[in-house]
Amino acid sequence: MDIASLIIQLASGALGGNVAGSLLKKISLGTLGNTLAGVVGGCLGGQILERSIGLSQVPASAAGGFDIGALVSEVAGGGVGGGVLMVIVGLLRRVFAK
Repeated sequence: MDIASLIIQLASGALGGNVAGSLLKKISLGTLGNTLAGVVGGCLGGQILERSIGLSQVPASAAGGFDIGALVSEVAGGGVGGGVLMVIVGLLRRVFAK
């Protein structure tokens, strides 16, 4: 993993967390909470997807070209991971608040 992959995962995770929060208002953590949960989930989700699929090195392949497949997998893994973790944390917060 390189720094570009990490930045892409963090940014897409933050976006995924905020999108999930805006779609699911009852379990939203607020903008800051959605972003923080999304960032953590984006990093975890991106790493899991990267390891399971085997895509690596987003910005450049071994030949120095741009690898669009790896970029899409980083964005998808980060976004989905961020949204999923935000939903899990939101549900846990709601359950334990009762």
